[in-house]
This record gives sequence, C-alpha cells and structure tokens, in this order.
Amino acid sequence: MKPILLINFKTYEQGTGKKALAIAKAADLAARKTGANVILSVQPTDLKDVSKAVSIPVYAQHMDPIKPGSHTGWILPEAVKDAGAKGTLINHSEHNLDTDIISANIEKCKELKIVSVCCAATPKIATELAAFSPDFIAIEPPELIGGDISVAQAKPEIISDTVKAVKSVNPKVKVLCGAGVNSTEDVMEALELGAVGVLVASAIVKSAAPGKVIESLIKGF
Repeated sequence: MKPILLINFKTYEQGTGKKALAIAKAADLAARKTGANVILSVQPTDLKDVSKAVSIPVYAQHMDPIKPGSHTGWILPEAVKDAGAKGTLINHSEHNLDTDIISANIEKCKELKIVSVCCAATPKIATELAAFSPDFIAIEPPELIGGDISVAQAKPEIISDTVKAVKSVNPKVKVLCGAGVNSTEDVMEALELGAVGVLVASAIVKSAAPGKVIESLIKGF
C-alpha cells in the first residue's frame, strides 16, 4: 500500500467552492506527476463538483448514520456516496461523536463500501475505536491541530503508541498521523513511527501555493 496524503479542506474560506476546486486540481496534478496516493476531504456542498473535477479519491468530512427519510439538516450516507465520495472522516476533534454514533457510522461505511477514517485524540481513544474495525484511525492531539509543530516532533511517542495499541486490537486497522504536519520531515518521521500516511489541513489549504506544499509533503514518502 502506498503512503497516503489525506487533505482535509475543513471549512476554510480557501477550501470552499471555486477555491476548493483549485486546490483539488493542484492536488490531482501533483498525484499524477508523482504517482502518490493523495485523497481529498471536502465540505458536503463541494463533494459532487470536486469528485467530477479530479481523478483522485474524494472523501466527505462527516456523515450521519441515518436512513433515507425525515431527517432535515442531517447528512445522508447514501447522498454522500451518490455525490462521489469514496470515504468519510468520522469523529474529527472539531466534530466529536458519541461512541454509538461512531460505531454506527463505521457499519454504514461497510454497508455502502466506502472507506472509514476515524479520528482519535489519544492512543486510548484510538484503541477503543479499533474495536469497531474502521479502515483507518487518524491520531490527532487536538492541541497541535492547526499549529506549526507536528505531533511527530512534539510527541512522537503518541504515534508509535497508537500504532502498537491499534495493532494489538485489530491488525487490519491502519494508522494515519495528523495535527501540525507541515514539512517533508514531518511526513518521514510519521512513517518511520509506523503510520501509513498523514492527515493535513491548514499547511496546504491556507497556503499561497498549495500545489508546492503538496509536492513537498509527498517527498516525505
């Protein structure tokens, strides 16, 4: 499996609408030039347009484990898939969910055959989530998200401890590293500590030259 660069557009102004499309196309170009495994996670309103514009996988940022019906204001998993999503983030620190909702979302992903990426703030939470058998767990200490210092630099043991703990529960679950990732060295360190890739947001989306940042991070592979 190729290392993964998963880019979370969040709800940044720079990652919305036409600007989201521009970043998505830059990421798509970088992926084609390098052969890297680049994935995008965009807002629900941009899912369809971005999915149509690029050849790389596009994920949702969230979905609700509901069935079609009377659920005004919720995000229907079937609609997410129909819009082109190949997977979804679950339980990001900016959108925490109860354990039963996380479990139900993972099961819905399996039903729809889309990829589940569960976010965890600590190795302990990651261990608990591994029991639900998501495809990936992204370890992201909230205090480092959006900052200039990555978890690989500040607290590298969190990555290695998470990988060890997750594998002890379910060897099939793969670990991504997020929070403050912004350099080639951060990516290299995350992979050396056992992660299969990185989850990045502000370093790319808020950059004046996102394509260059993407290519720089890919060098870490």
